[in-house]
Amino acid sequence: MTILFNYPESTVLKRVIPKSRIYAQIGSTKSLKDRFINEVEKITWSYKLAPETINLPATKTVTEIQVFQIKLKEVKVSDEVLRAVDLAIPFPIIFELLSYELIQVAAAHKRPSDANRGKWIVANHLRSEWMPQNTERSSLPLSINMASLYDQILTELMPIKARDNEDIMAQLERANAILAVEREIKQLESKLKRETQFNLKVELHGHLKYAQTRLVKLMHQEDLMGMNDG
Repeated sequence: MTILFNYPESTVLKRVIPKSRIYAQIGSTKSLKDRFINEVEKITWSYKLAPETINLPATKTVTEIQVFQIKLKEVKVSDEVLRAVDLAIPFPIIFELLSYELIQVAAAHKRPSDANRGKWIVANHLRSEWMPQNTERSSLPLSINMASLYDQILTELMPIKARDNEDIMAQLERANAILAVEREIKQLESKLKRETQFNLKVELHGHLKYAQTRLVKLMHQEDLMGMNDG
């Protein structure tokens, strides 16, 4: 199944969202506005997935899911831009990013804040590979409610497969941990290349080896419990 979905006719909206609306909602900085100007040509609220449009019951955390198509000026859009849109719109969003003849799907796990009503907690954005815009679309996954549908869509974007009995939040945490360890490994490799003192090279090599071991365990669905060496 492709992550591109064939959304039912009942969900179609096709409403253009002015970029100024996003700015006004979040009080954006000049730097963020410049990103929108340089990266985004048009934002369209394309589909609304809700109880009245797809006949699935809402849940406390997911009442609706919006699908936004963003036409880009180049083959890139920064996470800061996607995060700004997510923070401005009080519903989970699936992004379809359009650039020339290509399309990429992106989404971040998003939930209402327990501590601050009206605020949303937005995780890191997950992205599919770029693909031709004429890629065949799949039907939406069979789901029992809006939250189940949302989790299944996010699961399709995950860079890792779920462990047995691993829920969406645990899977997201592990994916983020993998990214953090990968960054750590790059930093250690860079330091190791620059270091000239033998004793410090040995120490850095030990840290690097430990980080690589942690990455293998995270990637191969093993638990980090009991790892106290290094």
